[in-house]
Amino acid sequence: MTNLAASTCLHSCLLVLFLSSVSAVIYEDQQVYIVYMGSLSSRADYIPTSDHMSILQQVTGESSIEGRLVRSYKRSFNGFAARLTESERTLIAEMEGVVSVFPNKMLQLQTTTSWDFMGLKQGNNIKRNPAVESDTIIGVIDSGITPESLSFSDKGFGPPPKKWKGVCSGGKNFTCNNKLIGARDYTSEGTRDTSGHGTHTASTAAGNAVVDASFFGIGNGTVRGGVPASRIAAYKVCTPSGCSSEALLSAFDDAIADGVDLITISIGFTFASIFEDDPIAIGAFHAMDKGILTVSSAGNSGPNPTTVSHVAPWIFTVASSTTNRGFITKVVLGNGKTLVGRSVNAFDMKGKKYPLVYGKSAASSACDAKTAGLCAPACLNKSRVKGKILVCAGPSGFKIAKSVGAIAVISKSTRPDVAFTHHLPASDLQPKDFKSLVSYIESQDSPKAALLKTETIFNRTSPVVASFSSRGPNTIAVDILKPDITAPGVEILAAFSPDGEPSQDDTRHVKYSVSSGTSMSCPHVAGVAAYVKTFHPKWSPSMIQSAIMTTAWTVKANGRGIASTEFAYGSGHVNPIAALNPGLVYELDKADHIAFLCGMNYTSKTLRIISGDTVKCSKKNKILPRNLNYPSMSAKLSGTDSTFTVTFNRTLTNLGTPNSTYKSKVVAGHGSKLGIKVTPSVLYFKTMNEKQSFRVTVTGRDV
Repeated sequence: MTNLAASTCLHSCLLVLFLSSVSAVIYEDQQVYIVYMGSLSSRADYIPTSDHMSILQQVTGESSIEGRLVRSYKRSFNGFAARLTESERTLIAEMEGVVSVFPNKMLQLQTTTSWDFMGLKQGNNIKRNPAVESDTIIGVIDSGITPESLSFSDKGFGPPPKKWKGVCSGGKNFTCNNKLIGARDYTSEGTRDTSGHGTHTASTAAGNAVVDASFFGIGNGTVRGGVPASRIAAYKVCTPSGCSSEALLSAFDDAIADGVDLITISIGFTFASIFEDDPIAIGAFHAMDKGILTVSSAGNSGPNPTTVSHVAPWIFTVASSTTNRGFITKVVLGNGKTLVGRSVNAFDMKGKKYPLVYGKSAASSACDAKTAGLCAPACLNKSRVKGKILVCAGPSGFKIAKSVGAIAVISKSTRPDVAFTHHLPASDLQPKDFKSLVSYIESQDSPKAALLKTETIFNRTSPVVASFSSRGPNTIAVDILKPDITAPGVEILAAFSPDGEPSQDDTRHVKYSVSSGTSMSCPHVAGVAAYVKTFHPKWSPSMIQSAIMTTAWTVKANGRGIASTEFAYGSGHVNPIAALNPGLVYELDKADHIAFLCGMNYTSKTLRIISGDTVKCSKKNKILPRNLNYPSMSAKLSGTDSTFTVTFNRTLTNLGTPNSTYKSKVVAGHGSKLGIKVTPSVLYFKTMNEKQSFRVTVTGRDV
């Protein structure tokens, strides 16, 4: 979403959402827990829901468990969510067949030119496979969808693919069609999107081409998804309060069984969570096992290191970067000087200059001048601000602008590379320009007035990782590089819900809006993955991920140190056309991921939480995590030895042409003085699908 901050709410927050629909008594000491029971039983007479009810009756001693059972997982894996006391939780955790019991938590939600920028343009010059694309189903787990949007019109679409086993259960005044073929709600609100987030992500991944779309004239052009002929299934798990763990697991349970081909999910914790406590990691593992790739957002906590969310290797994690287009808002001062700021400003001031007032000089008696300069709430004298352009050294001015009667707001920006949408004319200035503006206000020059004017620029030549995009290193699986890839996620125009707010306190209703965040970059990669799959329907999730990662563009990142390295952008910027023909891929399956987890010294119980199966680790199914057959290579050093040697073992599968030869090439980066040797340095492939292995040895000292 455009608000880049994210927070995690504990399970107790969820209780509020269900009270109105529960007739039984709910006691204060009850909390919602997820009872995870692993894979579904193969017994023909096994009925999951009956088993779940029986367990609850046995533990609670209640004949009726109405108000206790929140959710049953019964289609792709086994388990349920229920309201339990602490003692009841302990009893269930010790029962046979129960893998784990963990508290329900709340996660948070995380274009006219972006597809052209990536090279996937409209027209006959771009390869398309419309018949297969029409049979491709993208599952969108988010805040719902707006079914009436032209981005989801089914004009020209035939009936849903025969493999589709889902339903349209969107609630009141909600209708599916041959484009939007499925809808499920886990919030008791209906699948209709009231925030705009789910509509935006769905249309970015797979929306129809819609001409003359814009945000009040800004970004005007044709909006479309990466695979416009594909189908969409919407799974609503998020409300304004957040996205609950039990709802997320239900959505994965259903999406896998419904027959989706891939899943896009722009939801996450603020930081990475251990796999066994992460509902997305658990759900995505089951999806991977069924041949479904899960694409997820890296998070919006950058540029700080170790902030990347979703670090499991079976999840395709996406960072956010710029396109060649940007939105600026010029501040034209009364003395003729022009300062260039950022914002998606859709308000026309009709050439009129308004007086400027710095928050510090409009302080109320309740605050000191410095706090008033930040425009903190209750710090400004309304009579001094009304009818003027409010100047603030912090972002609080946008919250109080209407209440104090400001015409517009100019603030000091903390994000130099992204323009946000506001509910009134606004411009975010860089610190240097903001200082210049304050000097002008406090000088003897006259008049102290300004005009705000928005323009669109196309002077970006290469993608740059956004400052807000979360960075590695990976704190859970330290030898797996995360994020994996970067894609457009800055100032993306896509479909929006008329029921949502384009920005906080914004009462305007729009069908298309501009948003920024890794929530926007994630569906771009989901669209690319679907595009690749339309040409290679039998490719596994790991093959598609490898094809995209190994064909990426080189990029650069903002900031210094870790913030400007591969910990910001992974393998690089997604390149849809090149990904169709990677030549070689790194393949992974469930057994490889189990061996990886065994190498991380996971116990059999923890492995069952993640995979759903009973697994015992041994020397035969245990590898060093850095030797997982992943498309990138990363290793954390102990930091104690002055000299070191690290080896990586990899195996490649030939998807190119028979009788092909591949030669290795090492290019130093970031001033590195490492010694790198590839053995063998040349690989010869005689046939298609042939596998060849190699080793990379890295040596160095005093790094």
